[in-house]
Amino acid sequence: MTLVAGVDSSTQSCKVVIRDAATGELVRSGRATHPEGTEVAPAAWWAALQTAILDAGGLDDVAALSVGGQQHGMVALDGEGAVVRDALLWNDTRSAQAALDLIAELGDGDPVAGAAAWAAAIGSVPVASFTVTKLRWLRDAEPDRAARVAAVALPHDWLTWRLAGYGPAADGGVPDLSALTTDRSDASGTGYWSPSQDDYRRDLLLLALGHDVVLPRVVAPGEVALRVARHGAADLLLGAGAGDNAAAALGLGMVPGDVAVSIGTSGVVSAISPAATTDASGMVTGFADATGAFLPLACTLNASRVLDAAARLLGVDHAGLSALALSAPAGADGLVLVPYLEGERTPNKPDATGALHGMRLANTTPAHLARAAVEGMLCALADGLDALRAQGVPVQRVRLIGGGARSEAVQRIAPSVLGLDVTVPEPGEYVADGAARQAAWALSGLATPPIWEAAAGTVVRSGVVEPAVREQYAAVRELTATRPGS
Repeated sequence: MTLVAGVDSSTQSCKVVIRDAATGELVRSGRATHPEGTEVAPAAWWAALQTAILDAGGLDDVAALSVGGQQHGMVALDGEGAVVRDALLWNDTRSAQAALDLIAELGDGDPVAGAAAWAAAIGSVPVASFTVTKLRWLRDAEPDRAARVAAVALPHDWLTWRLAGYGPAADGGVPDLSALTTDRSDASGTGYWSPSQDDYRRDLLLLALGHDVVLPRVVAPGEVALRVARHGAADLLLGAGAGDNAAAALGLGMVPGDVAVSIGTSGVVSAISPAATTDASGMVTGFADATGAFLPLACTLNASRVLDAAARLLGVDHAGLSALALSAPAGADGLVLVPYLEGERTPNKPDATGALHGMRLANTTPAHLARAAVEGMLCALADGLDALRAQGVPVQRVRLIGGGARSEAVQRIAPSVLGLDVTVPEPGEYVADGAARQAAWALSGLATPPIWEAAAGTVVRSGVVEPAVREQYAAVRELTATRPGS
């Protein structure tokens, strides 16, 4: 049996799966936690990866490995390969004004023209999540550090580079910035790479940071990116890797017509498309996938943590929250939660706060609040699904994944809010699985990834669609406040 490994270096943790390269059968796995916060020292990811690898039994018998990672995170390196500052993560919103500045500048002062120009250039309109906005923030807020930046990588790029023995000499690595690699899917989330042109837009990088830097070589989906020499054994092959959403799509075996609704730290509605998308409204980001096609998606900052907050507020666990939500009527008798608890990315409201609307004596009960929390979170995702349709993306089948998808209330309410039957695959590490499948692809040398048996799932029928739930949410979703000091 030839083994391959897949890594998911996510916001909250690092997971490693080791699978049979031919069949995809899971052999063993490991995990480790990441620090909390929206800026993290990349060294913490490296330490967690080592712990997760050990927890998974090591890599001595593994032939190839790929890394799937959280997108957008800014890993700025100096000329010696050292990290210039802690990485700003995708959910760090301090660069919101930088995003507005970049949009206006590309439109010669007109933000509408600028949004259209950005969409034409990279398929997306920058928001605070994007790497390009974080680089502009660095240039403006920390100019001395910005001046030291010689290369910019993303989390999965940096981990792949470190696995191959590169890094600052002080850490025992080889500080060769030219060895950095990435893939189409992760590059497409930077804000300075064009999925339609399949190339970097260095003019946009210069607009943000003010000077040129080394950028990772973009590796083809099934290509070997780097090799790890092993004494007395064959090299460990490192695959191209991928952004987390693209890796999950590969792990799920998604094809055009499939849509994944992922309820994790963020909420993501993503689909496979044979053509690139261009959305000047900013609702849909036109990313690339991990196979050579495209992965248009809508991403919210608020997903499973909305459920966490509601459960904490009500003093129940998640099972208790689910039971409460299912005991209340659809629409929660008019109680609506707008779930912008961490600001929001889609729509672009980085400084917004959450809000409760329609409170009356009759609906201020734990059950109604639980129902409103589930419905509000799902309505935000349903808006993303509508935005994909508006871009001409085929939407035929929905797969509900992520930690929040394990909630019975989410599973039972989602079809009526989304308006489609929903398949809930068995819980799994789909990002790591997709990375493992990509590693098997690099090992095979074939033109297409290996065929692995798709995860089994439960189909939840849509039953009665509840348009009133969407309508009452749409009526109040703009009625939010901004955080003090914003």
